[in-house]
Amino acid sequence: MSRDPIVVRSETSLNEAIQILAERRISGLPVVDDAGKLVGIISETDLMWQETGVTPPAYIMFLDSVIYLQNPATYERDLHKALGQTVGEVMSKDPITISPEKTLTEAARVMHDKNVHRLPVLDESGQVIGILTRGDIVRAMAASQD
Repeated sequence: MSRDPIVVRSETSLNEAIQILAERRISGLPVVDDAGKLVGIISETDLMWQETGVTPPAYIMFLDSVIYLQNPATYERDLHKALGQTVGEVMSKDPITISPEKTLTEAARVMHDKNVHRLPVLDESGQVIGILTRGDIVRAMAASQD
């Protein structure tokens, strides 16, 4: 686990977040509110919409009605991410977290089952005290084999 991770706020500009990610060679940042409570995660995946754009959902016309073949709400969410200028507009909300008492095995299981690349570690008051990545788990596995 990386202790005291770099965090950003919802109002942080995307350009600033991108610079932090690139300079620190990390793939995601916890997003906190003014009280330091976790409100989201900004990751490379969230930023990809900025570069790739979005494709409108497929639809068919039937008797002057539009029938969407995909959920148009998903398109609206992705469009919002593609046009966002702040971390809060692009971040993933309600991230999966873990407490510091959990074992490495439990953390790995959560990451695998939920298909997440990082787990913010929160203390009992909801403050971000660390972040655990898949790389941290692999390094711990390698160290235990020595």
